[in-house]
Formats: sequence, C-alpha cells, structure tokens
Amino acid sequence: MAGPRLSRRGAGAEDYWPGFVDALATLLLVVVFLLSLFIAAQFTLGRALSNRDAELARLNTRLSDLANMLALEEDKNKSAQERITLLLVTLEQKNSEMDALQETLANTLTASTDIQTALDAEKEISQNARDEIAVLAAQIAALNVQLATLNAALEAAEKKDAEQKTRIVNLGKRLNAALAQKVSELARYKSEFFGRLLEVLGDREGVRVVGDRFVFETDVLFASASAELNPAGEQSLAQIAAAIITVSTEIPADIDWVIRVDGHTDNIPIRTGYASNWELSAARAISVVKFFIRAGVPPKRLVAAGFGEFHPIDRGRSSAALARNRRIELKMDAR
Repeated sequence: MAGPRLSRRGAGAEDYWPGFVDALATLLLVVVFLLSLFIAAQFTLGRALSNRDAELARLNTRLSDLANMLALEEDKNKSAQERITLLLVTLEQKNSEMDALQETLANTLTASTDIQTALDAEKEISQNARDEIAVLAAQIAALNVQLATLNAALEAAEKKDAEQKTRIVNLGKRLNAALAQKVSELARYKSEFFGRLLEVLGDREGVRVVGDRFVFETDVLFASASAELNPAGEQSLAQIAAAIITVSTEIPADIDWVIRVDGHTDNIPIRTGYASNWELSAARAISVVKFFIRAGVPPKRLVAAGFGEFHPIDRGRSSAALARNRRIELKMDAR
C-alpha cells in the first residue's frame, strides 16, 4: 500500500502516511490485545458475566469501525482514544465487579462453614438432649416407684389417722364429761365460797353483790388517789382472807381455781401519785392481793387485774355514781 501512495505524491516529497499507518496498526494491535484480555477475563467470569457478551460484541464492532475510520480520518483519532479510555475504565469496573463477586463468594463460603459448624453443634446438643431425656425417664420411673410406695404409706397413715381420730373423739367426749364434772364441782365450791362471804360480810356498808362477784367501794378500803389499804379496809379483807383459806382446804387439788381481784376507778383523770387511772386501779388490786398473801392465802390462787375507768357500772356523773365506779371486785373463777 505504501508504494502506490508514494508514486502519487512524488519522489521528492516527504510522506508521513506510512508512519501514521504503522502507528495506527500498532495501536490497533494493542487494542486487539486488550480486547483479547478482556474476552479472556469475560470467559473466566463464566456464566456470572454471560449477559455482557452482547455488549462486548457490540464494542468489537465499534472498534472495527473505528479502525477503518482511523485509516481515513485523522481528526477522529482523539475520539477513538477517548473511547478506548472509556473501554479501559469499563474493563477496570468489570474487574472490580469480579473482585466483589469473588469476595461475596468467599463470604458465602465462610457463612456456609459457620452454618455447618452450627449444624454440627446442634447435632451434638440434640444427642446430649436425648441422653438427658433418657436419664430423666429413668429418674421419672424411679420417682413413680417412690410415689407408689408413698401412696401405700399414705393410705396406711390415713387408716391409722382415722383410727386415732375415733380415739380422739372418744377422748374428747370423756374430757368434756370430766370438764363438765369439774365445772360442776367448782360451781358448788363457788356457791359455798359465795355463802361464806355473805355470812362474813353481812350487811356491811360499801359492800354489795353484783352477780357472782363481791364489790367493795374503794372509798371503804383506800384514801383518795391512794393504793395503800386503811385499817378498816384491812379488817374487812382479813375476814375475807379467812373465808378463802377455809374454802381452799375443802376444794380438791385437781380443781384449778383462782380468786380474781379486779381494780376499777372513775373517769376523773388522776393528777397526783400515778400516771393514769389504769395504773391506780392495778396498784389497788395488787395491794389487796399482797394483803391476802400476808394473811395466808396461797399466791397461786390469786390474780390481780387493773381496768381503769373503762368498765363503769354506773354511767352517771353524780358523786354517788362516781363512788360506785371506784371499786374492788372479788370473784372465784377457773384458771
């Protein structure tokens, strides 16, 4: 091709066209080489990049057209270079995509390994669970045997309990009968004690009978706001102590009885000697108990209690009503 072109231009003229054609041919060889590399890379990607084959064929066609155009038009050389650069960039992008795919594949393989490891661990856990279930089944069987033994023992215990309940009912009936007999005996001695005190006290002023109790107005026994017995009160209580001692010698030892001494006050707040009427009432009851003990009454047969102003027998506000509420009560009772 160089000979005819040289003859047309003349022997003396400088001809750059052959060099330019050689450069284009070299460039074309480079392009073809790059395309070969690109096709080889595409083949390596396989079916994952098969959808790019049509685009590569189209690019090859365009490169062929560019080669023909380069042979005819020098001014399109720049455009061809730019397109080649674009193809190189595209090739680099495809290589990057291939690297990303390879990384994804590696990650997938790692995940698959992890899943397989987890499956192996799950299989081991399942085997351990089956072993534990077998152990639990053996334990349940042993527990069932123990439960059967316990049920038999429970049935025997229930039978024995029923027999014991029958015996307890019989003992309860006998105990109630014995208690009724003791109560009856105590009631008889209470009546005797009541009669003895009536004989001793007679119609003494400041003493009255309220139900089964003897009531002493504390004005007869104590000075105002005091828990110390006066001589007249001690004389009256000495006769009562003698009656208690006489009756106590007649009551059988198996009857548990006491003389309860209850102290009461009016509802006027105390201002000297004691913090409250409650303490005054308790102190007066204790003073009577101590006098009975000095007179010879057994201490275990005496009980002292203070009720303060909270159990009046007269709701009035007169001096007589207040005097009736200030009292010492004596009563024989079961302990």
